[in-house]
Amino acid sequence: MKAKRRILIVGGVAGGASAAAKARRVSESAEIHVFERGPYISFANCGLPYHIAGEIADREQLVVMTPERFKARSEIFAHTGHEVLAIHRERKTITVRGGDGAEREERYDKLVLSQGARPFVPALPGVDLPHVFTLRDIPDMDRIVEAINTGKPQRAVVIGGGFIGLEMAEAFIHRGMHVTLVEKNPHILPLMDLDMALHLQESLPKGALEFRFNAKVTGFSKEAVNFEEGADLPADLVLLSAGVRAEVELAREAGLEIGPTGGVRTNGRMETSDPDIYAVGDAAETIHVVSGARARIALAGPANRQGRIAGANAAGARLNFPGVLGTSIVRILNMTAGFTGLSSKQASAAGFSFFTSLTRDSSHAHYYPGATPVLIKLVAEEGTGRLLGAQVVGQKGIDKRVDVLATAITARLSVFDLESLDLAYAPPFGSANDPVNTAGFVAGHIARGDVASVAPESWRPSNELLLDVRDADEIAAWGKLAGALHIPLFELRTRVEELPKDRQIVSYCQKGQRGYLATCALQGLGFEKVSNLRGGFLQARLNGFLLEGAPAN
Repeated sequence: MKAKRRILIVGGVAGGASAAAKARRVSESAEIHVFERGPYISFANCGLPYHIAGEIADREQLVVMTPERFKARSEIFAHTGHEVLAIHRERKTITVRGGDGAEREERYDKLVLSQGARPFVPALPGVDLPHVFTLRDIPDMDRIVEAINTGKPQRAVVIGGGFIGLEMAEAFIHRGMHVTLVEKNPHILPLMDLDMALHLQESLPKGALEFRFNAKVTGFSKEAVNFEEGADLPADLVLLSAGVRAEVELAREAGLEIGPTGGVRTNGRMETSDPDIYAVGDAAETIHVVSGARARIALAGPANRQGRIAGANAAGARLNFPGVLGTSIVRILNMTAGFTGLSSKQASAAGFSFFTSLTRDSSHAHYYPGATPVLIKLVAEEGTGRLLGAQVVGQKGIDKRVDVLATAITARLSVFDLESLDLAYAPPFGSANDPVNTAGFVAGHIARGDVASVAPESWRPSNELLLDVRDADEIAAWGKLAGALHIPLFELRTRVEELPKDRQIVSYCQKGQRGYLATCALQGLGFEKVSNLRGGFLQARLNGFLLEGAPAN
């Protein structure tokens, strides 16, 4: 009788649990074991901040699967409190230490590594104080909830402005704390472009969340966070969210190849350098769909899908994982930010020749109550218009726009394709031209060269004439770009003799559309040296242009 295929999985949660479940669906005869170091085989780690905030009241809702349910439903043996200490590739076994401290060897035919990543904890004085926390799993969450419930902290400091940092800052605000977010970079969400991150920061409720940027933490005391530049921050509770480190020690000691990103190198089948061993999740290195470069992206969605691929292949299938885009979304108080594909910085590092477009549109029909602004930045390839990346910021409808753009990138669509996407419309949900369509229109104009334009991220005025076509009340409220000539759009055709035809003119409005219309009109009136400032005054302001007449904050 042929022996059963024995599939062992190291680590549970998104990657390991999905690998086990898919392996069972592919093979009813395989013997499947999952070894998890912690007390939970599968839990909703993305939901942890929302339980801390009180939005998910029932803690048990975060427990996705128990060993007992895994066994009853799928005949999968899940062993919690079991740590895998070593992989012996030559004899295809692993060494496991159980909850009782005893060690044993377990044989495998196929092995799946799903160990994830652990929070980065800097070696700083006071980092082990009882009010300094990290958040990775349910026990971490329980400790934070207990500290809040018993200690009633009033001042929280969050170290790190990434996704978890923002979610935890929001959670602490919901729990009544004054929160300061500390980031070593110049803005939150370092993956995003500066102008988009600044728009997000400026759109948050005033005074709800304080920031300290370009900051280097040097230590912690019982009452404060210490900084290299001085000016300590009082803190009753500190959350460290300064990135994660892939858990690859087991793989490295077994001689598996570690890629340039620090993750276990895998191919499309999620196989490591040993074809009988797979790696998935935060510790696995895969391919970025757009750049083709090696990538390691610590997100639950890719981990789940990679686990599915690895589990199927370990059980005898032949599935392929196409790579990652890094599509992500985060809510912080009244605002939402979404990201997919490459940012400007990433596109430049990947060697693309690209341009960007910026649009501000309404979340749904402007005449239907409750519409809010949606800011979309596209990154597209010069020449082809192929969509390389997108960033979306606003209050409503951000998720669906990010998902449409992620789908477009995956399908290798261009900005011209976005112009004609047939998207759902009714006044409560969108507009006849969705913000994605509008983003395509603007990017399409740039790609075709219909109207000359300049990008505020890379261009600064020198000898050009800046033409402000906004209304007078907008200038009174916001100021204008330094040295700009003000001619409202509705007066432009009657005052065109005030403009020189032998000098480069750059027109702008508040958001971009009227500046574009002014540029079109001037071109039609015989002006050859004229271009539009993409994103208008608001985007120029975010990119540090000199202003005059701006009211004090």
